[in-house]
Amino acid sequence: MLPSLQFVLALGIIIGAAKVGGYLSSKFRQPAVAGELLAGVILGPSLLNFLQWPVFTDEQLGVMITHLAELGVLLLLFIAGLELQLTDMAKYGKCCGLVGFLGFVLTIFMGYLLAITFSYDSRQALFIGLMLAPTSIGITAQTLLEFQVLKSRVGTALLGAAAIDDTLGVLGVSLFLALYLGGVSDGFTSILMILLRMSLFLIIISAIGFWLLPKAARLTEKMPISQGLVAFAFITMLIFAWSAEALGNMTAIIGAFLAGLFFARSSHKGKIERGFSSIAYGLFVPIFFINIGLSANMRQVPIQGLIFLVGMLVVVVLSKLVGSGIGGRLGGFTTRESWQLGFGMIPRGEVVLIIAAIGISEGLIDSIVFSSVVMLVILTSLITPFILQKAFAPSHGSN
Repeated sequence: MLPSLQFVLALGIIIGAAKVGGYLSSKFRQPAVAGELLAGVILGPSLLNFLQWPVFTDEQLGVMITHLAELGVLLLLFIAGLELQLTDMAKYGKCCGLVGFLGFVLTIFMGYLLAITFSYDSRQALFIGLMLAPTSIGITAQTLLEFQVLKSRVGTALLGAAAIDDTLGVLGVSLFLALYLGGVSDGFTSILMILLRMSLFLIIISAIGFWLLPKAARLTEKMPISQGLVAFAFITMLIFAWSAEALGNMTAIIGAFLAGLFFARSSHKGKIERGFSSIAYGLFVPIFFINIGLSANMRQVPIQGLIFLVGMLVVVVLSKLVGSGIGGRLGGFTTRESWQLGFGMIPRGEVVLIIAAIGISEGLIDSIVFSSVVMLVILTSLITPFILQKAFAPSHGSN
């Protein structure tokens, strides 16, 4: 079979499985995203391992699916940004900072102690702590959108805190590698350059977002181009995502999220959102959730890895509940809202996997830790929608 036909068949299976999983999950009054994630686990090497079926011989098929999944999370974060307003983000800025920072620092500390307990040296332990810290914005954003609480003050603060958390994670690992690879003197020079690049990127991208994007959107809307406005927003999202990582030393998902926030100020927001929602939820976002399951093989995690996995799960849950929860209280939120913030910061995702890949390539973690981290992403992605469903249940009160 031609590689193109294999690709078409694989996409049909993936999207179909995601939609069936989401439907069945909804029928049992569970979050649809949980069903999509479980469908990925079933299709993946843990059970069916469908990409290794005789009909799929193209060695690049998995890579292509991963690229589409990465585009899916960019679209998801762009839509999440469209749902929010910069004024609301600024309103809860203090809470976002405290929730993101305290949860981040406590995770590093607890992750460091866990690794030391398992006989890793101090350098490896610090890296493992940094690796465990970033939250998955994609899982949280999709769950909040599904529960229709993204625009609540907890939802707004949660996404802001998760963005800060991810940025701190990338910054922390960048600084760690600068010192680890370049020595003290070269390391401090690299640190200054990283901070300078981040600052300049945020200044330039904010200027473009505030002043140029609204005018460009109005101009594009008037041009006789089929779906010109949606295409312009899509191109902008891609450029923001690329520039965030290539120029700003941040993650691509932060760039996509910022693009959505800036377009949310446009009078054409509704038209952009309608155009993006169809392609995102009909194609790319389901691939993102399925691909999480495709990346894990539960059967290959050794006993030692399972023990370490349990330890990591305890660390990421407790550190976010305590650290982010305290941040919420200090930021002026109620006790229940602070619990919601803590629960929402639990999932781990794409940023953790990227950092883990860097760690294994640099010899900072071994294959046991890497396999355990992949499983951690699966478990936290699965449990968070169920936990948030309970945390935001109307019977518990409302925001």
